[in-house]
Amino acid sequence: MAEITGIDHIYITVSDLAKSELFYDQVLLSALGFRKNNFTLSGDPHIQYFNKFFGFVLRPARVLAGHDPYSPGLHHFCLRVDTIAEVHAVAEQLRDFGIDATEVKLYPQYAQDYTATFFSDPDGIRLEITNYRQERRERHNNWE
Repeated sequence: MAEITGIDHIYITVSDLAKSELFYDQVLLSALGFRKNNFTLSGDPHIQYFNKFFGFVLRPARVLAGHDPYSPGLHHFCLRVDTIAEVHAVAEQLRDFGIDATEVKLYPQYAQDYTATFFSDPDGIRLEITNYRQERRERHNNWE
């Protein structure tokens, strides 16, 4: 049986590529240390952000409709950093950029050490930054 070893890439469609690029430059490049390139696929410009684990790609939408996280489809993206201190640092940096990131808080209803901040992109797609929780570490380290 094949084993999934990670997420290779995530594609999202955006209503305004230039506006979304400015937003994701702040979030992914400046706050989270991703790298970036541009390419064209089927005549459409694409912007790819990537780190050593996966890629996050923006492409222009062909149909304009508002994002509804409670309709079928994407609810939110959650990106993980290593520590709670890093969640605080990223949230502060995002707010310094003018991004309305929530205050970092503990969400014990999810896990005893689940700490997160939430914010939305220009199209209303919700993003979350959380810490690498003990449960996830134990699952990873003791899989067998």
